[in-house]
Parts: sequence; C-alpha cells; structure tokens
Amino acid sequence: MAERPVARPRRRRFTRRGVLIGAVGALVGARWGLPWWWAPGPRRPLQGEAADFLAEKLGDVDRAALWDVHAHLVGLGRGDSGCAVHPDFLSHAHPIKRFIYELYSGAARIDDGPSADADFLAELLRLHREANPQGRLMLLAYDRFVDEDGREVPERSQFHTPNDYVLGLAADHADVEAIVSIHPYRRDAVARLDRAVEAGARACKWLPNAQGIDPASPLCDRFYGRLAASGLPLLTHAGTEHAVDAADLQALGNPLRLRRALDAGVTVIVAHCGTLGSNVDLDAAGASAAGAVEAVEAKNVDLFLRMMGESQYEGRLFGDISALTFVNRTGRPLRAILGATEIHHRLVNGSDYPLVAVDPVLSTRVLQARGFLTSEERRLCNLVFAANPLAFDYVVKRCVKLETPTGTARFAPEVFETARLFT
Repeated sequence: MAERPVARPRRRRFTRRGVLIGAVGALVGARWGLPWWWAPGPRRPLQGEAADFLAEKLGDVDRAALWDVHAHLVGLGRGDSGCAVHPDFLSHAHPIKRFIYELYSGAARIDDGPSADADFLAELLRLHREANPQGRLMLLAYDRFVDEDGREVPERSQFHTPNDYVLGLAADHADVEAIVSIHPYRRDAVARLDRAVEAGARACKWLPNAQGIDPASPLCDRFYGRLAASGLPLLTHAGTEHAVDAADLQALGNPLRLRRALDAGVTVIVAHCGTLGSNVDLDAAGASAAGAVEAVEAKNVDLFLRMMGESQYEGRLFGDISALTFVNRTGRPLRAILGATEIHHRLVNGSDYPLVAVDPVLSTRVLQARGFLTSEERRLCNLVFAANPLAFDYVVKRCVKLETPTGTARFAPEVFETARLFT
C-alpha cells in the first residue's frame, strides 16, 4: 500500500499565517498599549531629595532671569483660545497621527474634553510656578502654513496657536511672555508684526520645515527689515524636524539659510542649535569639471557651529539648547554643543514643553551610559522628573558634562539666565 504524503506545506502555511496574525496582533497591541504604558502616572510631590536637588541647582543663578524660551502652547479650540489641531490627529482613521497626539496629550495631562485648552495651560503654569515662581514662561504661538502667494494652506497646517491668545495670556499673567508667530509670506506680515510689537511681543517663532518658510527667500526681506528695526529676535527651528510632519521640506531647516536674516540685521536664535540631520553645505556646493552642480552634505550642527564661529554674527546669532538632552540628541549633537565652550555665552535655555514630559524621548540611562551623568545624578534627576518635568529639564541640563582635553565642560549659569536677550 502506498504511503500517505506528509502534509508539511499545509503546516508551513499555518505557521506563516500564525506569524502574520501574531505580528498584526503585536502591532495593534503596541498602537493601543504604548500610549497607556508611557502615560505619566500621578505627579509625586516635589519634596524631600527632589526639592533639595532642585534648590541646589538653582543656588548659583538669578532666578528672576530664568526665562524658558521654548514652551509650546497648543489647544483644540475649546473655549475661546482660537487654537486648532489638524483633524487627522484626532481621528482613529489616521493611527500614526492619533498615536502621536495621544503621546503628547498624555504627557500634558489633557483629554479631548471641553476644558482641554484651559487644562493644558493650567498644568503648564502649575509646573512652572512649582519649579521656579520667580522666572517666566515664554509661550509660543504658531502660524499656519502659507504658500508663496500669501494664501493659507489648511491641509498642511498641522496645528495653530493664535498670536492674540499668547499675547492675551502675557497681559493677564506677570510670569508669562509672548512669542508670536508670523509667516513672512503673508501679505499683511509687516502689519501683523507691528501689532504684535505694540501688544508686547518678545520674539517671533518659525518652524520653516513645517510652515513652508524659506529663510533665504527674498519674500522674507520686508519682514526682516521690520523685524530688525523692532529689535525682536527671531526664534527659528533649524535642522531636521521630527515632531511635526515636514518630510518634503527638510531642506528649509538648513542653518545656512538663516544668513539672509542675519545679514539684514535680525537677531536670530537657532532652536535646538540645529542638532539633527544633514543638509547641503551651501558654502561648499560648486560646479564640477563636467559643469554639473555637486551637492556636498554636512551635519546641520556643524553648519550651525560654523556660523557661530563667524565674527560678523557675534552678538546677533544665538543657540537655544531645548531638546539637547532628548535621547535622539544625546550622542554627537550634545557632545558638540557641550564641547564648544567658546559659544556658551551665546546659548539660551528652553524646555520644549510638552515634549520634555513625553517619557519615550528622555533617557537618563542613556545619558549615564554615555558619560554625561553620574549614577547619583541620574537617580536624583529621575526623582525630579516624577514630580515636575520642567524642573527636570533644568536640573538635567545643569548636570550634564563632557570631559575634554582642557577640563570638564558644563552649561554655565548664564545659559539659563535668558532674560538678558529679551530685556
């Protein structure tokens, strides 16, 4: 009698199907489980060792001069804030964007309820006043995406925080300062800037990669002229942008494109010191023997440091160290800025709230492993984080250090006494 064939192919199909089902299940579980897993637990009181550690790190600074230059103010348009978030971030039909929204909203301790905008503000003010009631928060507005014809592009405007909202909060709260956001391609950009200056704005904020702003475009010239005359600094992102979708416009984050603003007399603060990604080195690009243009790329942080070394920009080009202790910057970017002690007097601090409260972007374990923190500093920083992420951002930056051939490099107290740049 002939032997029956062994049904191995069927078993392999079942195994592959099982693996596929398991993989899909894992993805679904991660999608719904990770926001819950990473959501911050109840805030612990800022007391005991955590409070003592914070007080120690505040002991050698002018607390009234500690202004957080990079605190995002976002909302859903609840109440009368006028804020907006692109509908995709609130829809489960766009799981990645919804996932990002849940991470940020969880870190900021808000939900989709009718008081969401007020709750975001209340939590931010509470953290700030607990960490250092003598200092100030510089809250960021955020303008919409505008095309070269001066028209808003709603589908590319991922969120919006009106200037009037932050200016109103600054008028109502003595410890709040307003940083407005005005797209330079707007036909009334100069008029908007004049109104903002009159209302007490301290600076203007751009995120070129996500807002569609080319800092090297002649379309910015009228705005630069008025900005320079007003004396308001331009706080602008440089480097690759990950927190907001900017995939096709990352070239606009090239630090060298900011030379047009500097040459027009504008004071420029480069957010994050341009510490992520690479861009075309516009100084090195040239023609080959065959006549074709060769694009030479360089790290954005190196392009930023090159500009900081150019004497004509001394006193007008600064760097903002927000996010430098996030896990994606704790390698070469943080080493490069810590080691460049000759520019530390031109650095200012910002928290990048609410990102500083998003647990996955932070890792004191990595900071310790790479030599930036001792084990005891890590333990104490973690205690502070559990109570107050704004206070954590301050203490961890006061702790990080780099051993160099000439000694130990740290961020000096003046890096955090940022009021000097706005008063």
